This record gives sequence, C-alpha cells and structure tokens, in this order.
Amino acid sequence: MLRPQGSRLLLQRSLHAPALGRPAALPLPAPLYTLSPSPRGPGRANYVATLATRSPGGASGTPPPPSSSSSVLLSSTPTSNKISSRRTAQIARHLSSSSSSSPTDPVSKQKPTMASPFTVRKVAAANTLEHRVYIEKDGQPVSPFHDIPLYANQEQTILNMVVEIPRWTNAKLEISKEELLNPIKQDIKKGKLRYVRNCFPHKGYLWNYGAFPQTWEDPNTVHPETKAKGDNDPLDVCEIGELVGYIGQVKQVKVLGVMALLDEEETDWKVIVIDVNDPLAAKLNDVEDVERHLPGLLRATNEWFRIYKIPDGKPENQFAFTGECKNKSYAHDVIRECAEAWDRLITGKTPAGGVSTTNVTVQQSPSRVSPDQLPPLPPNEDLPAEKIDASIDKWFFISGASA
Repeated sequence: MLRPQGSRLLLQRSLHAPALGRPAALPLPAPLYTLSPSPRGPGRANYVATLATRSPGGASGTPPPPSSSSSVLLSSTPTSNKISSRRTAQIARHLSSSSSSSPTDPVSKQKPTMASPFTVRKVAAANTLEHRVYIEKDGQPVSPFHDIPLYANQEQTILNMVVEIPRWTNAKLEISKEELLNPIKQDIKKGKLRYVRNCFPHKGYLWNYGAFPQTWEDPNTVHPETKAKGDNDPLDVCEIGELVGYIGQVKQVKVLGVMALLDEEETDWKVIVIDVNDPLAAKLNDVEDVERHLPGLLRATNEWFRIYKIPDGKPENQFAFTGECKNKSYAHDVIRECAEAWDRLITGKTPAGGVSTTNVTVQQSPSRVSPDQLPPLPPNEDLPAEKIDASIDKWFFISGASA
C-alpha cells in the first residue's frame, strides 16, 4: 500500500499497483508502471514505480506524468528485468507493422483516402469562458451535432467521430447543445471552467474522447436493460488509437464495443472505437481483440469512469451489465437506437427542449436554414491557451480504485 504523506486519499493494492513481481495491466501506449523494491533498504514498505514510455518524439507525443520530478528509480533485479522485457514486447506489438492489413478485415479495404473536408474555426483562447471551436465544411460553418453524417461509407461500417477532448488533456470540452451551430466549448459549473482530475496513474482522459454526430441519448426514453433514461447528449465515443487528436477533428472510426455507464441515474453509453487509419485497426475487429492487443485498456477504462468524479467529492459511478464491455454487434444496436432518437429530434417529432436543432443540411428538418441566413461567425483566432492553475496537474490517489 502506498500512503502519500498529508493526503486523506490512499492507494491500496489495485490493478495499477499489483503485488511485487506482477506487471500492471495498463493501456498502451500510455505510460506503463511496475513496482520494484526501493533502494532504501530491506524491511521498508517503500516501492518505486518503474515507468516505460515512448519517446517524446514518437507518433503519440506522450506527455510526461504530472509530477514535477522527471527522475524515476529503476530496478535491476531479475524479476524487474523480466517485467521490463515483457512490457517492451507489448509496446512493440502495438507499434509493430500492423500496416499489413488483414485480408479478412472488410473495413480496412474501405478506408477513406480523401482529405477531410472539415476544418475548425477557433474563437478566443483555450481555457477561457469565451473559447469556442466551430466546425466548417469546405469553408461553410456546420453543426457537428446535426450536419456531419454519422456514417462515412455506404456499408455503415465506418463512422464519423468528432473529437472533443484529445487524449491526456484535462479540460472538459463538449458540443454545446444549446448554442447556434453547436460549437465545442468548455463545460462550466458555478461560473468556473471544468477540468477532470488526475486519478493515479491516469493523466487526463485515456483516449481521444468525443461524440458521434447525428445521435442523441433521449432523456424521455428509459432503456429496457439499463433501466435508466438517456442523458440528453450525443453518443459518447472513446477512440483508442495511438495518435493524439485535436479539438474538432473529424475522425473515421470503426466500432469495437460499448460500456453502459450509469451517471447520476442516467444511461451514458461509452462506445469504444479505433481510427481506421491506425496501425492496429486491421487487427481490432471486436471487443475481445482489444484485450488481446491492448491488454488492460478496457479495465483501465472501466476504472477511469468509475472514479474520475471522486476527487470532486462525488460518489463512485456505476455501470450496467456489471461493467462488462458489450461487443461490436451490441454497440451498433445502441448507435442505431440513438440515431433514430436524433432523427425524431431533428424532424420535430420529439420536443427539442433547450437543444438547438438549427442545421444547414437535413432536408426533412423544420430547423434547416440556408447558409446565408446564419449570422457571420467571428474570425478565426489561433491564440495561445491561457495558463491554468497548477493544481489541475495534481495526482489523486483513490483507495480501492480497482475491483
């Protein structure tokens, strides 16, 4: 057990702090931790984390852990050498040339090859109340909620995903349901910008986090299996590829599975996907492939969603299906249900409430307008982000974090 001095939160034996000599199962290629004896001497209950990361110049741009100290004690014991070799092999497996696509993977043959027509327009600096990121298609402002097609190919095997939060960042950004054209903005609570806390050993979000366009979790409908209503948002997506995305990026992804988070008595689906252009995409075709090629990622995902609100004084979140990640087929059923709910919303069959349904492309929508009817957007401002409080980088150690 690790007991940080002066902290009321404890880290006990968990998925990320196993017994000595057993490697931790963590998402790849995120930082990898194992425990080895401290050189302070025998009989002392002190351990140090052995950290393995990809080079900062690598494709993923892995950031350092939030600690201000970059020094890490390394063990040279035979046990830790075996662990290190095993972890190196796992990283190599992730980075290996999966570029030789599996001939049995139909999605890999259907990858979009054209440059994306979508670009972003930034207003004000990041980490400010005024910051907005608008999406444009061929220079014309569109709604990421309503105007970007859900499916990127005719077979409906490749989907468009809008990145709201790049991996390893903390700002809680989301598509604004209430504002005209639904720009991406930072969530606000009691007049202050919201940031997720770092629950050890995680740094920010574990994935490129975002939403499927043209989907909606209907708050008027109770799901028959989760026994909870929808959360009134577009369907959430966790993209697990190796490249860090950017705010407003439209990625083409394929679906692998889905988890059902129960957040404050609402169903909050989390769809697991991978960018079709990722080196591992051809090998990941269903949920069991994720555990095979990225061991520990699904468990870490479950843990992250369960505990991420605890540092803010909220209780642990719960999951339907005892936390199981349902397979690709089930996930596609959830996506279709949420697409049908969005269709009822955008066509006026379901009252919109406070949701802005203004769009420029949906022909059957009474809220459709022509582009020249829209007010002009502010000019693009590529400004440096405002500094945030150093406390956002703090690590929180949660007792009993892992089941």
